[in-house]
Amino acid sequence: MQNSFSCWKDTKNFRFPLEMVDGSQVQEAQAISVLHEMLQETFDVFCTEHSSAAWNTTLQHGLLTGLHRQLEDLGICLVPEMKEVESALGMEDPTLAVKRYFQGIRLYLKEKRYSDCAWEVVRVEIKEILLFINKLTKKVMKSGWRPGVTLK
Repeated sequence: MQNSFSCWKDTKNFRFPLEMVDGSQVQEAQAISVLHEMLQETFDVFCTEHSSAAWNTTLQHGLLTGLHRQLEDLGICLVPEMKEVESALGMEDPTLAVKRYFQGIRLYLKEKRYSDCAWEVVRVEIKEILLFINKLTKKVMKSGWRPGVTLK
């Protein structure tokens, strides 16, 4: 990997949809769905054939194993009523905003031809996303999950 300083010219604002997924405006069922989508999308970004060229394979395997385990654990919490809760709110589905955000990351990597600097920029971005996932997970766990509850 390149160091972050040498890749400054490649930096990009991917425009994370914080206002839609921060946990203060979404119901808890949505937060769980958003967490699941963020973990799945992160897994998918690092599971591509192009990522192996830029990453230490041992570290990449450890990351993918951890993400897969979290996806399995969180999958237990997903309930069929979530889509009903989301549509009842009459607002844009936050998971769609997450999908668009990660599509932007994948497009950026493709445009940069999966260069080491592009992967470094994405690594820094994903590090921030993982911190956000941790924060949102703590909110969900602290509130005790019940369908229809809005996170505070």
